[in-house]
Amino acid sequence: MISEKMKAAVSGSSVIRQMFEEGKRLSAIYGADNVFDFSIGNPNAEPPESIKIAIKEILDTESPNLIHGYMNNSGYEDVREAIANDINERHGLDLTFKNICMTVGAAGGLSIVFKTILNPDDEVITLSPYFGEYRNYVEAFGGKLVIVPTHTGTFMPDLAAIEAAITPKTKAIIINNPNNPTGVVYKEETIKAIAELLKRKSVEFKTCIFIVSDEPYREIIYDGVKVPYMLKYYDNAFIVYSYSKSLSLPGERIGYVAFSSKMEDAEDVVLGLNIATRTIGYVNAPSLFQRVIAKCLNSEVDTYVYQKNRDLLYNHLVSLGFSCVKPEGAFYLFVKALIPDDVAFAAAAKKHNLLIVPGSAFGCPGYFRLAYCTSSEKIEKSLAAWTNLAKDFLNEAWTSKEFNVY
Repeated sequence: MISEKMKAAVSGSSVIRQMFEEGKRLSAIYGADNVFDFSIGNPNAEPPESIKIAIKEILDTESPNLIHGYMNNSGYEDVREAIANDINERHGLDLTFKNICMTVGAAGGLSIVFKTILNPDDEVITLSPYFGEYRNYVEAFGGKLVIVPTHTGTFMPDLAAIEAAITPKTKAIIINNPNNPTGVVYKEETIKAIAELLKRKSVEFKTCIFIVSDEPYREIIYDGVKVPYMLKYYDNAFIVYSYSKSLSLPGERIGYVAFSSKMEDAEDVVLGLNIATRTIGYVNAPSLFQRVIAKCLNSEVDTYVYQKNRDLLYNHLVSLGFSCVKPEGAFYLFVKALIPDDVAFAAAAKKHNLLIVPGSAFGCPGYFRLAYCTSSEKIEKSLAAWTNLAKDFLNEAWTSKEFNVY
């Protein structure tokens, strides 16, 4: 029999993954072209050609023991140095390989950070709507997730609400920028304000409050916006990064954690992340793709396809009467449902082969998330289904009882 803790995890398992599996089931019935799966953030932009070239070059020229063998738990020193130099060039910092820990994607990075810093019952603040897996990452290491709502309508951080939530047991705040699920980007003045607030509260409570900046969508931005780099504003910050989205490599599970040598107890943090990587079961990040990444730091995917999809879907939904903040980053729309019950609305959408994720999965009922990282042709074909879904509600041809079966 599985543990009580795992039973709770199973009962609250990811709605996103459930919808992803539902998409496969419906595709088998109606055909993949007639099912419109907006549930999961699986990038459809092709990885850069440089990835394939790098893999072949490494396999042809480097020692198999180097490619496939063990290394320092934090990763190859030369790979980490290359990443540190790339960050320094982009953001004007002075990191070295000692400030980088290679990880099994952003999820692995979040896990080793929380394993390193959390004591039992420490509190970690997150801003709703938030990526639902944060709760699992925090609670796995004895922490308590504290949900702080953002400003209604803009989804921007509410500084007063954050301050009210900080207690002597607050160990960290998660900042997800660009944000999943809303696509909003927190600008420099917001990041500065959060940093100053945490500095002040750390002094008040005589504690160290970390910022855990989750940034897998950093390079997927639109309309000329810029994403502030947290280490420029706050010393006690971790940057958790993944190449899953920026290079369209989600299945390779490769990323890193970066932090400043000015961080409190930085040397202990280095050792903690290193040991956490080993003892959590990862041992080290994938060896081949560490070496691939080092050769492809200047590569990028074509984000135009995502911007085209954003505009196509956003403009159509708004024309139908839906309300949504136009995203400036990532590849999600977070849309207000046409009824208060977002779960019932998702069930109604499924009647039109539209697979969406209820906002309650992100701690924000009454909304739903769409991942528009699919083909533009699929989005164009889905527009009629969206029109018909909206007509169902505008014509009041639905009942809560009928659709409350998600």
